[in-house]
Amino acid sequence: MKKFEEKTINSKTIYDGKVVKLQVDDVRLPNGQQAKRELIKHPGAVSVIPITKDNKIVLVEQYRKPLEKSIIEIPAGKLEPGEVPEITAMRELEEETGYTTSHLTKVTSFYTSPGFANELMHIYLAKDLEKLTVPKALDEDEFVEVLEVTLEEAKKLVEEQRIHDAKTNYAILYLDTQELL
Repeated sequence: MKKFEEKTINSKTIYDGKVVKLQVDDVRLPNGQQAKRELIKHPGAVSVIPITKDNKIVLVEQYRKPLEKSIIEIPAGKLEPGEVPEITAMRELEEETGYTTSHLTKVTSFYTSPGFANELMHIYLAKDLEKLTVPKALDEDEFVEVLEVTLEEAKKLVEEQRIHDAKTNYAILYLDTQELL
């Protein structure tokens, strides 16, 4: 038995959508009591820290409906069924920024909200970017504006809470501590 394991007694799918599945589990706690757990099942996601040849960070601004505002982020997207994260990273880089690279390096992976979701975010560093001669099309429901900023400008965007999500904050901290720029 795993430390503090909660045994599932019953599981009910409430919603099975394009991006997430919501389920409610009845569980037996380590002390023998029962509880309910509301869970979001997610296929996983990938984000990319794109760095231009002149050491600018390529970011995208887009509207996020759950927040009811636009925020500035590193490019990201969800894994398609059976897709390896490197393929997703390259696709999202090309679609969202108009850049490609032959230098994609895995930085880390982390769970975005382990209290209620199983989404695993993979982060890649993309250096030596090349502009695509023919830009890839965005998803039909996706609208983004591309920005290229210095590390100092990115840190200012964090202070202003225009960068206000975990993956992008992680990326800025990573770049700052690794002294890559």
